[in-house]
Amino acid sequence: MAAHSYNRLAGQRLHRIEALSDGVFAIAMTLLVLELRVPVDRVIHSEKELWATFLDLKVELLTYFLSFMTLGIFWVGHSVQFQYIARSDRNLFWINIFLLMIVSLIPFTTSFLSRHIEFKLAVIIYWVNIFLLGVIVYAHWDYVMRSGYVESDLPVSTINKVIRKRVIVAQSLYLVGALLCFISTYLSVFFIIAVQLGYAFALFETRKK
Repeated sequence: MAAHSYNRLAGQRLHRIEALSDGVFAIAMTLLVLELRVPVDRVIHSEKELWATFLDLKVELLTYFLSFMTLGIFWVGHSVQFQYIARSDRNLFWINIFLLMIVSLIPFTTSFLSRHIEFKLAVIIYWVNIFLLGVIVYAHWDYVMRSGYVESDLPVSTINKVIRKRVIVAQSLYLVGALLCFISTYLSVFFIIAVQLGYAFALFETRKK
């Protein structure tokens, strides 16, 4: 009984979750750029050599864009959920803390991918990071729905259906992208980027007339 009482007393301030989440997402997104290091071990004598030096960073630039989009997609999804969450508790705080733990791994898995992009294992490890994010985001929403913490002027059942479907479809597409690494690791990365761009610009949305 005491544990239940403490759980109800703790974790009541939603803005603390949002503030911490925004901070961790911001730091993780900023850390990504640290992989873009200007080469200093060569002397540049011409524009052609400078272009060649810049193009040597193509993998780092590609994975930077990939992961910035990844974090952007999940930050937006996290923010959308909090638009409809009216209450919280200690359990919800800890679900968010575990989510942020996985978010903070993105710079590492990005670095690993950029250094070993020609290997399937590097793509799979990156995908596992995305998969875990999706699992916790889904669990987060499932918890607030079961706890009755969702409130809105819109029908809650409609909101629930849309959010759950978005997570499931996105994770299914990411899985397809991961499996493509058995054909080509670059094809896998470009497919995942295409999925992210589709969600960022609402290309997968069905518009009712």
